[in-house]
Amino acid sequence: MPSLGVPELIIIFLIIVVLFGANKIPQIGKGLGEGIRNFKKGMNDGENDAAQIPDKTGPKS
Repeated sequence: MPSLGVPELIIIFLIIVVLFGANKIPQIGKGLGEGIRNFKKGMNDGENDAAQIPDKTGPKS
């Protein structure tokens, strides 16, 4: 599988600029950052909630 080099990344960046415009790129980056941050926070909250659930299997003999 070929890897992405600098020329390929520049072409991808130029396509993004043409599609979304230079003014929209910071907004897209901010939205992605907030989405990733909220996802990580949700994952951590889910782990904390799972740790607080009591074991209802009863006493072991």
